[in-house]
Amino acid sequence: MNTSHDLHTLYSKAINAEFLTKEEGLELYLHAPLAELMHVANEIRKRLVPGNWVTWQIDRNVNITNVCVAGCKFCNFHCKLHDDSGYITSVAEYKIKIKELQRYGGDQLLLQGGLHPKLGLEFYTNLFSELKESFPNIKLHALGPPEVAHIARIERKSIREVLEALVDAGLDSLPGAGAEILSDRVRKQISPGKATAQTWLDVMEEAHKLGLVTSATMMFGHVETLEERIEHLISLRNLQAKKPAYAPGFMAFIPWPFQDKGTMLEQMGVANKTTADEYVRIIAISRIMLPNIPHIQASWLTVGKSTAQICLHAGADDFGSIMIEENVVSSAGATHKMDAYGIQKAIADAGFEPKLRNQRYEKILLPDNEFSRILTCSELHPKPNAV
Repeated sequence: MNTSHDLHTLYSKAINAEFLTKEEGLELYLHAPLAELMHVANEIRKRLVPGNWVTWQIDRNVNITNVCVAGCKFCNFHCKLHDDSGYITSVAEYKIKIKELQRYGGDQLLLQGGLHPKLGLEFYTNLFSELKESFPNIKLHALGPPEVAHIARIERKSIREVLEALVDAGLDSLPGAGAEILSDRVRKQISPGKATAQTWLDVMEEAHKLGLVTSATMMFGHVETLEERIEHLISLRNLQAKKPAYAPGFMAFIPWPFQDKGTMLEQMGVANKTTADEYVRIIAISRIMLPNIPHIQASWLTVGKSTAQICLHAGADDFGSIMIEENVVSSAGATHKMDAYGIQKAIADAGFEPKLRNQRYEKILLPDNEFSRILTCSELHPKPNAV
C-alpha cells in the first residue's frame, strides 16, 4: 500500500479522528510526503485546539537529587550513592529557587530526580508538604512513573497508595518522564534499572483514576525501530482511551530526540542522527496517531527555535516552558535557551499569538514585570518594511 489513493484514504481517516493501526501509521511515516503529513496534522490540530494561538509556560525544573540507580546510558547527570558529586537539594535551596521563579512570574515547580535508593515515601511527602506550607500557590508537577514505581518498591506499597500519599502531601500533576520508548527490548538496552514499559503505563493508569493531570513523552533516535516508535504512540493512545470520563488524563505529548554528547550510548556508537525534517515528521505523526491527546508540544530545547516553529504548522500547538533551570538534557548536549520575550517572539514570528498557560492548559495572565513582559500588538504583528 503506497499509492496516492491509499495515502489519501489514511489522511481522511486521520482527519476524522479514527484510530490508525500500527501498519497504517508506518505507511504514513515511511511514504507520505512531509508537506501532506503537515497539512493533515494541522487540520487535526485546528479541530482539537481551535484558534490561532500557541501556548507556553513559565516553570522551573529543580532536581531533587542526582543520585540514581537506574543506569540510563543516555544520562550524564546521575551519579552513584557514595560519589562525592552526589547531592539532595535542601529546603533552603528550594525556597531561594521558588522565590526567583515567582519573580519571573512562574507558579509551577517541575521536581524530578534520580531513583535514590535511600529516599522513601516519607521524604517526598515531607518535602511536598513543607513546600506547600511555605508557598501555597506553587503547583508541584513532580516525579514521574519510574520514581513513583521506585518508591512503591522501596516501601512495599501499591502504586495507588504511593500516589494517594503524594497527592495528599501536595502533588498537583504527574509528568510523563521516563517513558523513553515503551518497549522492554529498548529499555533493557538504554535504561536497565528503570521501570518496565507496563509499569510506566500502570502508574499513569492509576494517576488517571485519581484524576491527576498528566503528560506523556517519547525520547527517540537511539536504538529503537520505527515500529517501536509507532507502538509507543499506540500504547499512549490506548491508555488515554481507558481513562475515566472525569479524568483529564494525558493533557499533552512531548517527543524529543535523545541528546548524545558524552553519553554511554555515544561511546557505544549510538549517535543522534535526527534531522529537522524527521523531527517535524514525528510531530505530525504524533498528532495523527494521538487524536485523543489534545496538545502536542514542540521541544525547542532539543531541536532549536527554527525547527520548533515549523512544528507549529505540523500539528504542535504548544511551545513548552522557558526552562529557567534544566540540567539533565543540557548535560548531554542541548544548548538552546529562550527567555519569556524570546519564546513569545518565536511564536509570533511563526504566525501565531502566544498565550501563557498553566499545566491544565488554561490560559492565564502574564504578570507585568521586568522579566516576563508580554509582547505588544505592534511587536506581535509588525508592519512590513517600506519598499
